[in-house]
Amino acid sequence: MNIKQELYNQCLQFVDSRYQTIQNTINEIQVSLTSETKSSAGDKHETGRAMLQLEREKAGNQLAEIKKVKEALSKITIENTSNIIGLGSLVYTSQANYFIAISAGKLLVNKAIFYAISPSTPIGKLLIGKSTGEQVVFREQNFKVLEIL
Repeated sequence: MNIKQELYNQCLQFVDSRYQTIQNTINEIQVSLTSETKSSAGDKHETGRAMLQLEREKAGNQLAEIKKVKEALSKITIENTSNIIGLGSLVYTSQANYFIAISAGKLLVNKAIFYAISPSTPIGKLLIGKSTGEQVVFREQNFKVLEIL
């Protein structure tokens, strides 16, 4: 399997795992909300319900966010290769290797480390539009684009 496909698959697993975790949290909150019965301490009960509602809203926002990330990932065409860095590019630099897709952190393929980054991250913004041989300065570190796949 090619490296880009493997990185894409790992990004997909990352998103699916996050989605499942958030979905489980929402389900647990829902169960807590429906199972909490009115006790003699009415105010305490209302406070508990309000806290659960806030938690559910927060989890709902996280779910919406991860859906956006999944949508962004689905727009990537890994078959495309270009001499200019863009969405879906696999970039080898003198400093590190990057997969321009979503922010999924450090990924390992064939014992090589790659960083899955979003084009909207500071390093992503610097890399987008660059071509092989160009210099990039990030956090006072100078590095060179060696190869783009």
